[in-house]
Amino acid sequence: MRFPILTPQEAAELFHDGDNVGLSGFTAPGAPKVIPGAIAEKAEKLHAEGKPFKINIFSGASTSDKCDGMLARANAIGKRTPYQNLPDLRKRINSHDTHYFDQHLSELAQQFRYGFYGDLDIAIIEVSEIHDDGTCVVGMGVGNVPTYAKFAKKIVLELNEKLHHALYGLHDIYMPKDPPYRSEIPVFHANDRIGEPVLRIDPEKIVGVVMSDSYDGVKAFTTPDETTNKIGANVCDFLIGEMRRGGIPSTFLPIQSGVGNVANAVLYGLADAQEIPPFAMYTEVIQDAVIDLMKKGRCKFGSTSSLTVSNEVEADVIDNIDFFKEKVVIRPVEISNNPEVIRRLGVIAMNTALEADIFGNINSTHVTGTRMMNGIGGSGDFARNAYISIFSCPSITKEGKISNIVPMVSHLDHSEHSVDILVTDQGIADLRGKDPIQRAEEIIKNCAHPMYKDLLTDYLRLGGNNGQTPHTLKAALSFHTEFLESGDMRNVDYSKY
Repeated sequence: MRFPILTPQEAAELFHDGDNVGLSGFTAPGAPKVIPGAIAEKAEKLHAEGKPFKINIFSGASTSDKCDGMLARANAIGKRTPYQNLPDLRKRINSHDTHYFDQHLSELAQQFRYGFYGDLDIAIIEVSEIHDDGTCVVGMGVGNVPTYAKFAKKIVLELNEKLHHALYGLHDIYMPKDPPYRSEIPVFHANDRIGEPVLRIDPEKIVGVVMSDSYDGVKAFTTPDETTNKIGANVCDFLIGEMRRGGIPSTFLPIQSGVGNVANAVLYGLADAQEIPPFAMYTEVIQDAVIDLMKKGRCKFGSTSSLTVSNEVEADVIDNIDFFKEKVVIRPVEISNNPEVIRRLGVIAMNTALEADIFGNINSTHVTGTRMMNGIGGSGDFARNAYISIFSCPSITKEGKISNIVPMVSHLDHSEHSVDILVTDQGIADLRGKDPIQRAEEIIKNCAHPMYKDLLTDYLRLGGNNGQTPHTLKAALSFHTEFLESGDMRNVDYSKY
């Protein structure tokens, strides 16, 4: 190998306070495994000496505890985008130790190329294979790595020996031209390949290689419970009903699914929905459930930006890589989440919400409107451009102390204009072609938990004839303020309004 082999600690010395750092990967897959920990150790040492040290991290999405987690605990992250999902980083963000700006995932790479965020000082890129000319095979997640590899002044590679040099042919590396020279993104079917199976890096930029040897460390999702199973069944019932009435072609359409336990339960529900024919996915992550669907012949192909699967499933994929190379392609996120392609393919988008209001607006990111949970991720990329946009959530949480259907969302991520269908464990609300009052009646009737139906109806009546969308502003956040005061939204009393 022509490139010097470095220890993680030697690599950490290449990073300086204030550096803009690009990371490979998308969620934990493909993210660096060993260098961030060494950078965190360096930060702690410098902080103990009274010296500043924070780096600004640009990634594909979230990473892992070996990356965001360790750096957050060391208070070594100055700026972070476009997405995160770890408790320690979340604490830093909500206490303003880290400046986090939430971003639609499809937009970051092109905005970086446009010069919105300054120079990229250094990038860390996980690879499963590297050649002397700088040609690499990347890991299980691509994210924004083509852009970071092109624009970084210096690049450190993490060569992951756990991947067995098995991944060649799994990726489709493509970077569109920027305006005014951009033409169509030539993806016309989920399985179209438009780029190269390798990432080409200028070898003069590669300052060293650090060895690693571990799977991506994605935790297996919890077993679907009664609530998530009901949500999954309701989504499947809706899709089958749409097929029967001709609203979805009998050949079906590609599916996108967000990340998490609810999304995973929906996918497992599709395994048993035999009236739905084998389908393709055009999505940003492929989870354990999708691998199972592929083995059962239910999912015929998956286009993604990441194989976000548990260690056990990742090992299974690598051991049976020839099978999965015929079933999977891993793309940059600006292609997997590209609005043009999503609309062209007619993708059915299925995303999750923290809460929804009775008029169809969605909060995906902020608890009680103030505390960042994870981020908007790619949900906006898909919801705004989908053939049908479906959002789902449990009707209640915390044993009924919280209703996830509220009078007004405490933070707005997706407006009513991007939401066609709302699904909870209680049922399905079809919001298409309905005015605000009709949407509210549909959501209260079909999606709200019985213990909150009367309170939500009372709120709607409180607005009377107060405009097309009859909010009562003094009471609009009554569910949230009551929860903050008493710990139970059921205690709301509208007599005082």
